[in-house]
Amino acid sequence: MEAVESFLNENGITEVESTFPDMTGNARGKFYPTRKFLAENGGKIPETLLVQTVTGDWAANHYELVDSNDRDMILSPDPSTMRIVPWADEPTALVINDCYAPSGIPHPLSSRAVLRRVLKLYEDEGLKPIIAPEVEFYLVQKNIDPDYELKPATGRSGRRESARQSYSIDAANEFNPVIDTLYAYCEVLGLDVDTLIHESGAAQMEINFLHGDALSLADQVFVFKRTLREVALKHDMYATFMAKPMKNEPGSSMHLHQSLVDVTTGENIFAGQQEGEFSDAFYHYMGGLQRFTPAAIPFYAPNVNSYRRFVPENAAPVNFKWGIDNRTAGLRAPHAPLRATRIENRFPGADTNPYLAIAASLACGYLGMKMKIKPSSPTDGLAAEEGDTVEVSRTLEEALRLLEDCEELQEVIGPHFVKAYIGVKRAEFETFNRVISSWEREFLLMNV
Repeated sequence: MEAVESFLNENGITEVESTFPDMTGNARGKFYPTRKFLAENGGKIPETLLVQTVTGDWAANHYELVDSNDRDMILSPDPSTMRIVPWADEPTALVINDCYAPSGIPHPLSSRAVLRRVLKLYEDEGLKPIIAPEVEFYLVQKNIDPDYELKPATGRSGRRESARQSYSIDAANEFNPVIDTLYAYCEVLGLDVDTLIHESGAAQMEINFLHGDALSLADQVFVFKRTLREVALKHDMYATFMAKPMKNEPGSSMHLHQSLVDVTTGENIFAGQQEGEFSDAFYHYMGGLQRFTPAAIPFYAPNVNSYRRFVPENAAPVNFKWGIDNRTAGLRAPHAPLRATRIENRFPGADTNPYLAIAASLACGYLGMKMKIKPSSPTDGLAAEEGDTVEVSRTLEEALRLLEDCEELQEVIGPHFVKAYIGVKRAEFETFNRVISSWEREFLLMNV
């Protein structure tokens, strides 16, 4: 705690947000006066928070997953995550905690512990994953009634976008006040954000992060989501990371660029002998992504809304093909210098828990390398032609069954965690499945 205390004292912090990511990737935790936070040395919090659903309920089997006494777990602040909160009214810092069971072991239901578990497998092989996320989101008008459809936010002109504005500078400039505040907050928070573009949806943006350490980037995406929501509220609008917030607009993704570095030599092990060539490790990693992504989909598409994104002709992957610099494929190898040879996983949605999405992608690649799985030949041209079968699961319930049947992926992620994750997500699916939609009332009420 010495490094934490030093940071708090140097910055005159009077309040601390002590947080950790729950299963959905949202922040849970406590607010502390600084003196109380230091006295508690991290503190404790109920472990049942790790198996809470997005609706605030719990999985039906949650007392099979956590202690039936509803016991506390131990929080341990990670000094590397200390940041000043730029939107707070008084000097406030946030810190992300690692979660531990009372026995002192990393809590098996912690998202951060899951990512650490997968990274340890790479460490044991002398490898370090390098990650670069690209996060899409929408700016929308405030909507306090969930029965009303969302509408894109209006920018400085007061006019709502009505045409596709992909990469448009003018369309992005409509939201300059929001963007300026966002970059200012990110600088204070130490988030390694790079470029921002206007995506193809109305008031849809994408922000890219600089490549780096996998756990650090997961932490940064976790903090970034909170930051953007605060920025949007400051400008009287909402920011949403829903995978498919509006029916006539494209979905939002979180593409993950990934490569592996040999810790001893510093060399990128995906690179071949000359530019445009790939190593055996690259092909095996790609083969693992192809084979195990069907079972990993619940980590890339964690909500019932996520599956509305996987539709034909909508710039989202619907099969498991890969291609070289082919954005129509779910797995892409961008043209790049040898040192930057990498794979882009285009399956994760913006609504994913960044710790779990990164862990799942690395787990698939790890299995591919250990099992020496060969991928298919790269796809040239459209990865999905009109009329092709959609191979990706179309519902959360279907995807969970594939995960449940994949022992290899469960073993890498952690069997107990996967059991809990399936329990939580099944509870969410059943809650959603009880809702009767307006479509059903419109077309079935008098016609069946």
